[in-house]
Amino acid sequence: MTVILEINTLVWLRELSDRHGRRITLGEVPGEVWDGIALPGIDTVWLMGVWERSPAGLGIALRDETLMASFRAALPDVTEADLAGSPYCVRNYVVDASLGGPEGLAAARAQLAARGLRLILDHVPNHVAPDHPWLTAHPDRLIQGTPDDLAAAPDAFIEAGGRVYARGRDPYFPPWPDVVQLNAFAEDLRAATVDTLVSIGDQADGVRCDMAMLMMNDVFAKTWGDRAGPVPAEDFWPYVIPRVRARHPDLLFVAEAYWDLEQPLQQQGFDHCYDKRLYDRLCHENADSVRAHLGADLAYQRGLVRFLENHDEPRAATTLPGARGQAAAIAVATLPGATLWHEGQFEGRRVRPPVFLSRRPPEPADEPLHDFYGRLLGAAAAVRRGEWRPLTPTALPDNDTHGGLLAWTWTHEDTRHVVVVNYADRPAQARLPLPWDDLRGGHHRLTDLLTDRTYDRDGDELTGPGLFVALDAWDAHVLSVPARETS
Repeated sequence: MTVILEINTLVWLRELSDRHGRRITLGEVPGEVWDGIALPGIDTVWLMGVWERSPAGLGIALRDETLMASFRAALPDVTEADLAGSPYCVRNYVVDASLGGPEGLAAARAQLAARGLRLILDHVPNHVAPDHPWLTAHPDRLIQGTPDDLAAAPDAFIEAGGRVYARGRDPYFPPWPDVVQLNAFAEDLRAATVDTLVSIGDQADGVRCDMAMLMMNDVFAKTWGDRAGPVPAEDFWPYVIPRVRARHPDLLFVAEAYWDLEQPLQQQGFDHCYDKRLYDRLCHENADSVRAHLGADLAYQRGLVRFLENHDEPRAATTLPGARGQAAAIAVATLPGATLWHEGQFEGRRVRPPVFLSRRPPEPADEPLHDFYGRLLGAAAAVRRGEWRPLTPTALPDNDTHGGLLAWTWTHEDTRHVVVVNYADRPAQARLPLPWDDLRGGHHRLTDLLTDRTYDRDGDELTGPGLFVALDAWDAHVLSVPARETS
């Protein structure tokens, strides 16, 4: 099962350079650094932000006081030298020379492959930089406006290359000031997107598509109306993805997706889509809400990406501090589907630097949290094999605390595991009837992979009334259940 580690490439390389006292590009990262990334269970690295950033987009950002305030909030001593522009304001899908160029990326990919790791890169289908070559060479690939539009709504339109274009946008928010909107309905844009993704597939093993749902026919039509022209008979991604896979059959497609459009995007060809709904439930709701979410079709769940933070969300150490954050991490790490971890999450970083920055403030590592994640990654790698199924905790007499428990099993040949998480701020007790009938008639030693504690239990109890669990607030077990009787 896919486990992704997202790395802010520019910031990461700058810190490596500072640590080693010399400029380090992607092709010069020391082997021991790559070794440190190849953590248990992680099989995919997302090098976020490798493409050429836009000088024009950076200029717009420098004049935007709201953006500048966000930079100062994250990095109080920020200087203009710390501002690189947005990695989602792409001027060209060529690896930035400051990061080592295409040759540096190829060397990095080889280092990852030598450690059994795949490489994912970004694609931004919805918009490009205002100095992207398409604005002059292929204006029909973009949503265009008129001088009257620009005069009436200068925040929504921009003049570039002698033409007026719409700024890129999400329909629920104001336009992004530094990007220009592509036209998902333009046949030439669709063909060009295929070419771009094929090129990315030449350099990587997967692609993370930014705001993928914005390009869906119905979403795009509602956002842009007549400006986009007639709605094509075929949706955007069913046109694009098969044509890319004709050249790169195994290319992994990951969608950043919101608005409960994950399942339609899976049906349109994506391997995995962000599970933002689970993130929101873990951050703001309770075990009942999470349990309801996990009742969805298993095939759908396998196509989700579980996460607690990424470059767009606040750091987990701030939104889910302490024991609750660890309980949430155990849940996302042991569920079906893909898992997304974010560089710095394991050390408990609290500052989320805006993606425009090439530097972030120093923060002390949370060593106990780092140790916890070290145990969790190894445990999750052992657990997530075979068949997953949810368990329903059974209440004890005169005890309603079972509702705070989340529980599931994994079954694979002769390895079996039980995960139970108390996702509540009070102790909880319950019985968990286990689904393995061959445990009957024997004695079994269960081992908690997070603590190495062992529990000797009778097989008839495990399958009859069920495994008795008693967990403090936000505590958990990740139990290995041997298939054979303990001697």
